[in-house]
Amino acid sequence: MTRGWAALLAGCALAGCGHGDAPPAAASAKSVALSWQAIVTDADRDRLRRWRDAWMAALPLAKRTGAAVIAADPSLFDPDRALSDAMPPPGDYHCRMFKLGANGVPAKDFIWYPTQACRVTDEGEAYSLRLLDGAQRPAGLLLRDTDARAIFLGTLVLGDETTPLQYGRDATRDMAGYVERVGPGKWRLVLPWPHFESLLDVVELTPAG
Repeated sequence: MTRGWAALLAGCALAGCGHGDAPPAAASAKSVALSWQAIVTDADRDRLRRWRDAWMAALPLAKRTGAAVIAADPSLFDPDRALSDAMPPPGDYHCRMFKLGANGVPAKDFIWYPTQACRVTDEGEAYSLRLLDGAQRPAGLLLRDTDARAIFLGTLVLGDETTPLQYGRDATRDMAGYVERVGPGKWRLVLPWPHFESLLDVVELTPAG
């Protein structure tokens, strides 16, 4: 794993952000990367546990104004759609972010953003996923869970920042979600209960070129 991505999770690993199964300070980057359960914060573990609740709360609200968009892409917005080979292969992708369910007065129940560039990289012991464009850019590691689901743990990169914060340093910037394959050459990153704007974020990933 590259030094930068190992550092992303190092702060949480050394501090023991998760439950008692967090690795000791001497743990290697490899042991950290291979077990998401050992490094996930308690707050993010809860968010991941309640993933279906996020869908059930957000999807009806989003359909009020985004029904046509949602109906046009049923596989992307089906909570139970999960095919084998969840881990997207390394390469460049086109990403589209959808925010479902307003979280806060200024927010809207359904927002989508123009297609952005993103990249999946083989870091050795894990893959990384990073959105390259836009004012809000999730960046983190993809850690294997099951054949139908990979876990995403990372942080939110804002504005002109170039380096992600360490995971676990700022709870409001921590991100936790999961990746599923929902069709041929099509994956999604689902982020339940994000801290800003929405109740659920869905990021579509399709290979670039």
